[in-house]
Amino acid sequence: MKKNTSHTAWLKRTRDKVHTADGVAVAVYELNIDHADDTTLTNWAKHFRQQYCLDSQIDRQRKGTKKSRAQYLTDLVFPDKSDDFGPATRSGDFAEILIADLLEHQLSYWTPRTRYDDKLVRNESPKGTDVLGFKFGGAGPSEPSKKDTLISFESKAQLSGKKAKARLQDAVNDSAKDVYRISESLNAIKRRLIARDDDQGAERVERFQDGLEVPYIRKSGAAAIFCSSVYDAAQISKTDCTSHENVGNLMLVVVHSATLMAFVHAIYERAANEA
Repeated sequence: MKKNTSHTAWLKRTRDKVHTADGVAVAVYELNIDHADDTTLTNWAKHFRQQYCLDSQIDRQRKGTKKSRAQYLTDLVFPDKSDDFGPATRSGDFAEILIADLLEHQLSYWTPRTRYDDKLVRNESPKGTDVLGFKFGGAGPSEPSKKDTLISFESKAQLSGKKAKARLQDAVNDSAKDVYRISESLNAIKRRLIARDDDQGAERVERFQDGLEVPYIRKSGAAAIFCSSVYDAAQISKTDCTSHENVGNLMLVVVHSATLMAFVHAIYERAANEA
């Protein structure tokens, strides 16, 4: 049997039975990283790197800087490891990308990746909805179905520390605002896909820009990613979703993993050095 070299195989749903204060179930995943599996780590680093800059474009983009590929990515593309808001941006970007990976590889959503490759300020998170995922219940965008689904996810991270913060509550609160941001986020994704000459992708997004003629299912999501040292089921259980405008279609996800901030720095370093 061929070995699965996707890092998403390391994301395992636990048996933890966690519910919010108002009874919404929380899906808890543990990310068990095999630090000795260089093949999977290299594949992950490449996938992670190309969220920011396609390998086929690095040499053209770094031309004129007199920097190596690794230097270009480290100094001008990736959020900084220590200065300014760089570490917080790294945490946020990693969390968003991991949730997009979870939606795509384990929950079968299409998650176009257009959010990070045109950042104007590397130490800031992009504006708009964190993650958008799409499913087609019929033949595709050419034949819209009432079973087509759009999910908008907001994610928050706490990748270090000694005491758990209410990051899932923060994600729920931000998720409730997505209803006002989805149209702008859809338009931004479509424009970037068009700029890439991806007309098929743009057409898939278009299906969800106006759902009046053939309505689709709109789901919401909120996620919190923790270092295992601050994963606290009791704190998560204090989350209150009652004020969420789409609480009947709300998905809650928590992911935790050991020494996660150190790993985030390591994956950025590997992504740069293996370019």
